[in-house]
Amino acid sequence: MKALLLSIIEEETMAIIKDNAGPKPHITILATGGTIASRGGNSLSLTDYGVSTGRQPVGIDTLMEAVPEMHQFAEISGEQLFNVGSSKLSIENLLTLAKRIDVLLSMETIDGVVVTHGTDTLEETAYFLNLVVKSDKPVVLVASMRPATGLSADGPINLVNAIALASNPSARNKGVMVCMNDQISSAFGVAKTNTTNVAAFKCPDTGYLGIMQNFEPFFMSVPVKRHTHQTEFDVANLATLPRVDIVYTALGTDGLFIDAAVAAGAKGIINSGLGHGNMSAAAMASLEAARENGVTVVVGSRTGGGLVTPTQQFMQRDFITAMMHSAPKSRILLMLALTITDDPREIQRMFDQY
Repeated sequence: MKALLLSIIEEETMAIIKDNAGPKPHITILATGGTIASRGGNSLSLTDYGVSTGRQPVGIDTLMEAVPEMHQFAEISGEQLFNVGSSKLSIENLLTLAKRIDVLLSMETIDGVVVTHGTDTLEETAYFLNLVVKSDKPVVLVASMRPATGLSADGPINLVNAIALASNPSARNKGVMVCMNDQISSAFGVAKTNTTNVAAFKCPDTGYLGIMQNFEPFFMSVPVKRHTHQTEFDVANLATLPRVDIVYTALGTDGLFIDAAVAAGAKGIINSGLGHGNMSAAAMASLEAARENGVTVVVGSRTGGGLVTPTQQFMQRDFITAMMHSAPKSRILLMLALTITDDPREIQRMFDQY
């Protein structure tokens, strides 16, 4: 029965792409690890899997062999950059990834890049690449919420969709995209909104860029924020980025962790505040002291949606407002901004434009 189903699927897939003419595009997969490369003890191990259970992740060669359907859409090469859960990735890893993508996309023979990634920090990596990659060729991040050994694993279909998306000419100049669960998300808008559900990735404020149907992208919108080759950021010669810390605000929170971030050498602080960026008087006093000591302060919100726009109380203190950026994405943007300037007016412009 399984062989018959696989045969039917292959025939239907071939029918979908039979009208494709000319040589196939060349897509490179850069593998970094994550659930999409992880194995569990059995098909029902959906949250208990991977290195923590003594099972090593699979490599790029195994991943490519396991999903042969992707080869129908492109000529594919693969590289294993890292093989860890995305919770273990570092800023230095992101710089390595971005630099390798730029090298690959500078080649006339490479038409796009797909990055396999863990879900925990997927939105941060996507947004970082969206700000620093210097090409209009497609860059698509893909992941899975279930391990490869899990019942109804979502990795294979996500990966085929990602390859099909990166191979499609309509995917050019859309910025870095995330392809999960038949949905195409912008790096700016995407967020992980659930711990385990296969529909965890959503775009709460912006909506999706489009959907994948029968392995073909249907775009409903285009990104209006500056991205990739349009940006002013250049990481080609950077080995690391300035330290920026995130501080979470709750009822009665004082300035202890803000003061600790300053003492640890933070060049910037993202304050994930209440409502429209509000905070306690003690937290405000600590942020003011941090600003007086040369630390750049970005005021955001813990709500998970909406804008934090400039108001008099923030502007008179030279605080930057996060606009629609989440705390993790505010951190990414501020780290890059601080490689260029510490002028709060210029950094506010960046939060408006990116």
